[in-house]
Amino acid sequence: MALRIVATRPNPALVTLPWDTPLEQWGDDVVIQLPRGISRHVVRIVRLGVDVYAVKETRERYAFGEYRLLRDLRRLGLPAVEPVGVVDGRIGRDGDEIEPCLVTRHLHFSLPYRSLFSHGLPSENLPLLVDALVVLLVRLHLAGFYWGDVSLSNVLFRRSAGEFTAYLVDAETGELHNVLSRGQRDYDIDVAVTNIFGELLDLQAGSLLDASVDAHAIAELVRTRYEALWAELTETEEFGTQEIWRIEQRIERLNDLGFDIDELDIVTDWDGATVRVQPKVVEAGHHARELQGLTGLHVEDNQARRLLNDLATYTAHFDLGGEDRAVVAHRWMTEIYEPITAMIPAELRSRLEPAEMFHEVLEHRWYLSERAGRSVPLFQAAASYVQDVLARRPDEALATGPGPDDEDAAGADGAVADDPVTR
Repeated sequence: MALRIVATRPNPALVTLPWDTPLEQWGDDVVIQLPRGISRHVVRIVRLGVDVYAVKETRERYAFGEYRLLRDLRRLGLPAVEPVGVVDGRIGRDGDEIEPCLVTRHLHFSLPYRSLFSHGLPSENLPLLVDALVVLLVRLHLAGFYWGDVSLSNVLFRRSAGEFTAYLVDAETGELHNVLSRGQRDYDIDVAVTNIFGELLDLQAGSLLDASVDAHAIAELVRTRYEALWAELTETEEFGTQEIWRIEQRIERLNDLGFDIDELDIVTDWDGATVRVQPKVVEAGHHARELQGLTGLHVEDNQARRLLNDLATYTAHFDLGGEDRAVVAHRWMTEIYEPITAMIPAELRSRLEPAEMFHEVLEHRWYLSERAGRSVPLFQAAASYVQDVLARRPDEALATGPGPDDEDAAGADGAVADDPVTR
């Protein structure tokens, strides 16, 4: 059987990998050492030029099924790793067949949950990981995706303004339907609670998580927070016509959660005394889309919320409320965001994404100002952050050449402007 690669926009160098050797025997000349989660399959991380891929060895029907399912999820705009291709027809040097491989693109600045704790994530942040997983699960369920194996091990986490965003990395057991039944959703929740409980016990056994943490209580947060978010996004709300303002209130609550409503089902009773409202189509990424429309930055939703808040502060400081918002956003980008992110030395750019670094600069400025009893200038705080905080952080990404945000992280000439404001 001839080697066959089914791929979307394949890197031609894929054919140069040692496909005639089982994955577990690939050496350091091919494999790079990046954190990866626990998997029932052999997984290796490889670099081809500036591209980094995860390669998973599995059975043929699983490889092609997961490849197509991940493509469907990406087309739906859901947070999942990007499938690159399937390599089939592998024959070993001894003439024996070798299982096919699924190839996915490495998610820049992402970490498996065990690596987060290895990097010193405090146990107090566990609910943030649960919340990120719950948001991912709700989004997948709204799209009709039944997961079948929900766990911390099957996602990657990216930092997002002090919180986290979860990305699906293992869809092998998944199924895509038009609508999920309550039983399918409940099963996913039960599996999540069971798996997360075991994963937290494993962290405690490995001394990566404080033994005093109640693993069962943390795992059960999945159920309570899932039910709360699902209800907010889908439940029907009924009120009198004199409280019509509650429609706008419902929309604002969903926006605060990071969701937009594309369609509402509004029904009045026969005499027009009461109104029933139910969101019909909701879409995550409210703040990210707003920021991208204003600045062109593509960041996680919580990061976008933080950047929009700073833009609002900048607008108020210079009394620019009467100006066109896009013009003000351009000023903020050129006077604040770009010069601040350009202060990151090249050797430290693999520590954090520019938007996350900007968020941490704002946090660091608040800390310095509180300690000094006065407002510390923003660029002074940024210099302090780079020297005293960022330089001590572990790398959370492999430097693979210019990333999608590198152009946004500096001005046209790469220079750092003088601090124009001390807000």
